[in-house]
Amino acid sequence: MATEVLYEPARFEPLIDEPWEPARIEDAIAAIVSDADAAFDRESLWPLHDWDEYREGQPAKVLHTGGAGMIWALDALRRRGRAETSLDLAPAAMRALELERAEPDAAEDEHYRPGALLHGETGPLLVAFRVVSDPVLADDLHALVRGNVANPTDDISWGAPGTLLVALAMGAWTGESRWAEAARESAAALRARRGEDGLWRQDDDYRGLGTLHGAAGNTLALLRFAPDETLAGETASVLARHAVRRDGLANWPGASSRPLVRPRDGRICLQWCTGAPGVLAGAWEYLDEALLLAGAELIWRAGAHDDEKGHGLCHGTSGNGFALLKAFARTGEERWLDRARRFAVHALAQAERLAVANGRRRYSLFNGDIGTALFAAACVDLDTRFPVIEVM
Repeated sequence: MATEVLYEPARFEPLIDEPWEPARIEDAIAAIVSDADAAFDRESLWPLHDWDEYREGQPAKVLHTGGAGMIWALDALRRRGRAETSLDLAPAAMRALELERAEPDAAEDEHYRPGALLHGETGPLLVAFRVVSDPVLADDLHALVRGNVANPTDDISWGAPGTLLVALAMGAWTGESRWAEAARESAAALRARRGEDGLWRQDDDYRGLGTLHGAAGNTLALLRFAPDETLAGETASVLARHAVRRDGLANWPGASSRPLVRPRDGRICLQWCTGAPGVLAGAWEYLDEALLLAGAELIWRAGAHDDEKGHGLCHGTSGNGFALLKAFARTGEERWLDRARRFAVHALAQAERLAVANGRRRYSLFNGDIGTALFAAACVDLDTRFPVIEVM
């Protein structure tokens, strides 16, 4: 069968043929940070792209596509020595938290819980503590982490896997024993809810496979808590069983019960939130190497996402590029690093092109320019960790 059935070629574009020049990459990262500084408003944070709005006309606050994500990224780039923001991040983070508490971004979503890492109060609280280090914020965050243990949506975005990662980060930052206890509680509950098929429930009939909403991400969180070769091997088997393979290439549906072609819209996803890029990003250490490389090769052959999906981390060119960095981390082969860098060069150019076309940049961590800056910085630093999920 033709390899095209694993993705939709018409929704991708060829990578631009420009060399990797670290100085130009650093200039592009600095330009994104400078623009983010200029676009910031003390009251309403950053202007929003239509896709990033939770409510029309309301500022977004959360980690995924809101102010907390922007602040986290600006702080991360500063800590890495890649770009120095001119903003005072402490009051900005406290403002994002204040706004989220007053009117939660995702309160109308059926999966909403305040403890959600990417779409709830936990994200702004975590970012605020990171830049302010107020013990009161730590107490509030501890309560949210413990309150999220029984969350029935078992994924990093909404549920206990995300707050398990938060507990581990807070334990490392503070050295307080209560965080180790909270992590143990979350990990035990997460293990107990794992089904006999090696998967977790995200929705009534959805048993996800990837990092954001599924087994790869949940396993990543549990392995961060404690190494477990048995769990890693079992998840590797689950992912191998559900892989769709053609001509030495591989992709994955979003969930075990779903075909690669989504019935609701006829789409095939090849992006971090659904498909091979997300599976590789979460399971790169233990997935069968031949299968990992089959997924990476598909990503490389597909090229960059077109402008509909864009250049971002969640479902764009940068997120797919991170999977190529994971192939480099697993194999040590320079070709995968070179390919990831080709994606970074393209993603930065794509971000610039879209900014000119739209009259402004896109201000969100997972969909916008700052996430692409983090991916480019990762390619400079040879740091293959995915933002937030692996870097707290």
